[in-house]
Amino acid sequence: MTEDRLAPPTFDPADAAAAAQRFAASAPADVHYALVDSPVGRLVAAATPRGLATLSYEDFNGGVDAVLDDLAVKLSPRMLEAPGRLDDVRRELDEYFEGRRRDFDLKIDWALASDFGKRILKATAAIPFGQISTYGKVAAQAGNPKASRAAGRALGANPIPIVVPCHRVLRTGGALGGYGGGVATKVWLLRLEGALLG
Repeated sequence: MTEDRLAPPTFDPADAAAAAQRFAASAPADVHYALVDSPVGRLVAAATPRGLATLSYEDFNGGVDAVLDDLAVKLSPRMLEAPGRLDDVRRELDEYFEGRRRDFDLKIDWALASDFGKRILKATAAIPFGQISTYGKVAAQAGNPKASRAAGRALGANPIPIVVPCHRVLRTGGALGGYGGGVATKVWLLRLEGALLG
């Protein structure tokens, strides 16, 4: 055999880049995301065809790139910034922060939550606007009354805060507990809803 037969075929990098661009333009994204400004800081909203998958506090999750890297690993690397696809999320959040919305009507994709986490998050989603509950009560509503610490961990990993209102869950005895967006944000949200005075 001669060396010519073993050489890889030549290609033009510009042609390869153009082909990759054509593929990216024609292949549908699995995850669409948008940055959402809010009174509690910038949020990263991401949705799949099944619904809203995450609403992350940018400043508490390592920044936009860290949030997107995490989504690429856990959901799909095929992501596209598409603010128009998340207009309903932005509109409902704006209405909530303006005091014109008490419940969210968004479809939810629970893919980022474990089975137990889903039960906890669904029990949390049922807590009415302006009301509070405890980790123990949420655990009981999710089917495991002795799992208050596990409920706290599941709520700490809530991928969709505000929409799934984990800020409404306090420790038994009324202490605030933690919050993925910071305790100051938890207080702000509870005051917005009239659940915390002062």
